[in-house]
Amino acid sequence: MLWRWKSRRRVGRPAINAEIRDLIREMSLSTPLWGAPRIQGELKMLGIDVARSTVAKYMVKRRGPPSQGWKTFLCNHSDATASVDFFIIPTVGFKLLYAFVILGHGRRKLLHIGVSDHPTAEWAARQMAEAFPWNEAPDHLIRDNDAIYGMAFKNS
Repeated sequence: MLWRWKSRRRVGRPAINAEIRDLIREMSLSTPLWGAPRIQGELKMLGIDVARSTVAKYMVKRRGPPSQGWKTFLCNHSDATASVDFFIIPTVGFKLLYAFVILGHGRRKLLHIGVSDHPTAEWAARQMAEAFPWNEAPDHLIRDNDAIYGMAFKNS
C-alpha cells in the first residue's frame, strides 16, 4: 500500500522543461527592468504559453529596486537640469509685476530673471531663449503646468 501511494499520479501543473526555465532566467538577466508580466508577454509572442506565476518563480531575484530612484536621478542629472517658475511682485502703486525665474540645479545658481507686467507664452519662450543661447538648453526642465507657458514655450 505504501508503494502504491508513492507511485500515484501527481496532480497540479505539469513541470516546464529546462529550456524554457533557462530562457526565463536569461531574459530576466539580460533585461533587468522587465518584470514577470513583460517576460510572459514576450514568451507568448514566441508561442510559449506559461503562467505569470511560473515566470516569476524562475526569474533571477534582484536585491535592490529595478531602477534608480528620484534622488539618484536628480543627483546624476543635476548639471543638465534647470527649473522655471513665475511669481508675482506687488508694487508700491498696487500694480502687479510677473517675474520669470530660471534656476540651474548643477551649481544652484540663478541663471535668468525676467519681469513683465503682461507676460505671454511668446515672452516666456523668448526669456528661455535669452537664458540659453547657442543651443545650450538643459536636457531636463522642471516646471509646473501653468497655462502661461503655452505651445510657443514647449516648441522653443
